[in-house]
Amino acid sequence: MARARPTAPDGLRLPRDVTSTLQEQLPAVAERVVETIIAEVPSYSEPFRGRMGRTIESAVRIALGGFLDLASSRRGFDPGTRVESVFEAAYALGQGEARSGRSMDALASAYRVGARTAWRDLAALAVAGGLPAADLARFAELVFDYIDQLSAVSVSGHADELATTGRARQRRLDRLAVTLLTDPDPVVLDRQAEEADWAPPRTLTAVVLPRAQAGGVLGVVDQRTLATQDDAVRAALGSDAAEATVLLVPDADGPGRVALRRALRGRDAVVGPSRPWREARTSCARAVQARAAGLHEDAPGEPVDTEDHLVELVLGADPEALADLRARVLAPLADLRPSTAEKLEATLRSWVLHHGRREEVAADLFVHPQTVRYRMGQLREVYGDRLEDPRTVLELTVALALPR
Repeated sequence: MARARPTAPDGLRLPRDVTSTLQEQLPAVAERVVETIIAEVPSYSEPFRGRMGRTIESAVRIALGGFLDLASSRRGFDPGTRVESVFEAAYALGQGEARSGRSMDALASAYRVGARTAWRDLAALAVAGGLPAADLARFAELVFDYIDQLSAVSVSGHADELATTGRARQRRLDRLAVTLLTDPDPVVLDRQAEEADWAPPRTLTAVVLPRAQAGGVLGVVDQRTLATQDDAVRAALGSDAAEATVLLVPDADGPGRVALRRALRGRDAVVGPSRPWREARTSCARAVQARAAGLHEDAPGEPVDTEDHLVELVLGADPEALADLRARVLAPLADLRPSTAEKLEATLRSWVLHHGRREEVAADLFVHPQTVRYRMGQLREVYGDRLEDPRTVLELTVALALPR
């Protein structure tokens, strides 16, 4: 385990009166530190509430007490003092984050927020308790150096845990992601989720994006999010994106979908529908279909939500069938001059989409309503009674729903 540097900067030693004042106020300072972390570090907003919050508050108070031990001693600390226990707890905290499958990002943020809050309160109390202004800068240095040491020890614990059980758990999570997307047998999925210590969410939403952009997203979405770049996944789903990563984001429906889309801004991501967690493969399949259709190329750098493109996806599911249908329904125009056929096709498309309302068709085509009437007369000459046939109208609607 990494050890802290035990000496205060420049030999700073807090006067006894200042130390006593700070010691009396430690519970209040610890409470404010925890409150600020809850408010500013979303990942800890729920875990820090209730009984867990009181436990954390006690740990913060002990950590601040260790700081006072250090700040009031010219010789620093020895392994038998309270400070040593504080650093052992920081090491264990890093281990716990790794065992939970979390990165150090949230804990590092908590340390930064805690340092800022603790410094503000401790500095005010120290000055009020009689700390000379000349010593205030060295006191600040000691506060932030102490927090840096705690953070470094937590990083060490996190890394050591990943080197052992953490890596084993990550392998189990990777295997679960592959199973979800390739062979989602419910019995196997339940067993693998339990083995990976992964609490199944209500739904999973697949996100397909470039591998280089995945890391930034993982830092801001639900910590249970699974990620895979496995070749078997891409092969099974027919993805042509060799460098793609698939994320499976928990409970990203309803308000959660809005938050997910916000987190994906500026990234070439495609978002599938939310599905019950054991059916995540269908969400990924649709995202891959949208990517293969090139929908993400229309607005580079912006996420594509497949829920906004269902018509395009349905019509593009079988391009050859759509082309055959279009050719068949437009066959009556084949013998006309190309320029005339093009105008009549545009008119026919607008006519079926606007349910034959002449004024709306004219506005859509930027022509006079009389022009629409004339063109529809031409179309009735070549199509005859078929324009009144519901089946023909359906085929025309599907074939012409999207412009070429």
